[in-house]
Amino acid sequence: MQKIIPQEATLIPEGAKLVFEGVMYDVYQWEQELFDGTTDTFEMLRRADTVMALCIVDDKILVLKDIQPHRGERISFPGGRIDDEDDDVLGAAKREVREETGYSFRNWKLIRVAQPSTKIEWFVYEFIAWDVIDTSEPHLDAGEMITVEEKDFDTVKQLVLTRKGYLGESAEFFENAASTDDLLQTLEFIGDYISRG
Repeated sequence: MQKIIPQEATLIPEGAKLVFEGVMYDVYQWEQELFDGTTDTFEMLRRADTVMALCIVDDKILVLKDIQPHRGERISFPGGRIDDEDDDVLGAAKREVREETGYSFRNWKLIRVAQPSTKIEWFVYEFIAWDVIDTSEPHLDAGEMITVEEKDFDTVKQLVLTRKGYLGESAEFFENAASTDDLLQTLEFIGDYISRG
C-alpha cells in the first residue's frame, strides 16, 4: 500500500529480521554499525497504522463514547486500525467512520500524519470529513460499545483543550479555531510517499 509519512519518520530498515509476530505488534531486529566500527543489535516494533477523523455535521462535530472490554469508557473521534483489506488510508478512514457512526461524507482532507513513538513503525492518519452523503446504522465490532454524539464546536474545543479521553491528540487544530469553518481551513498534510505493507 502506498502511504504518506512525516518527513522525519523512523522506519524499520529493509534488511531487518522479524523475530516475533504478535497479535498487535511485530518485533524486528537488525545489526547496526556504531560510530566506533563495532556493531550492536537494534530493535523496533511494527503495528498496523490507524486513522481518525474530525467529522463535521452542519456546525457540530461527532464525538464517540466508546467502551471496550480491556480499557473501559473513553471519548474519542471516530477511527481505528487500517486493515489488510483496505485499498488505501483514505478508504480505511471512510470505512471506520461508516462502521462506528453510520455516517458517510462527501469531502475528506488529510490534516496530519503522526508517528507516536520512534521505536514503533506506526502512523496515525487524521482527517477532516464534511458534507454528509447519508447515514445508516453503525456496524460495530463485537468488542465495541459506541454511542455517537453530535456536539457543538465550543463543547468539543473545551474537551479537546482539556485533553479529555483521546480528544487531546487534536489540540493543535482547535487552539486557534473559533468555529467548524476554521477547522475546514486547516491545510492539507504534506509528507513523503512510500510503498509499505
